[in-house]
Amino acid sequence: MSQTQSPVSPGSTEQVLEVELNALGQLQNGCAATFVLTNRLGAPIRKVSYELAFFNDKNVVDKITTIDFGEIPQDKTRVRKFNLPNVTCAGVKRIVVNDAPACDGPSARACLDMLRTRSQVSVPFEG
Repeated sequence: MSQTQSPVSPGSTEQVLEVELNALGQLQNGCAATFVLTNRLGAPIRKVSYELAFFNDKNVVDKITTIDFGEIPQDKTRVRKFNLPNVTCAGVKRIVVNDAPACDGPSARACLDMLRTRSQVSVPFEG
């Protein structure tokens, strides 16, 4: 899935896990990434983590890290902010969801198979 897909409307019956890259902000020693997650899978997610790959302007992976997004109740939206040490926000040109090492939800694969990503910033966020 890609950031070009339209968000699912609140009344929609489509089952998806929406993950939005909402903001990137430079810190003194890294970059803060803010994500907005909405669980429309029809069941709670007790734990989800994503392995993210950060690409630079040469389309080379600069960093791969796993981020634990924690619990996302059914039909709820959660905001999560993570500090990425030694990452310059301006140097991030694309972020790709590479894997979901933890997905304790309706099925072990739901966090990837039902993932819909999008970005509110100029950096593409791809699932």
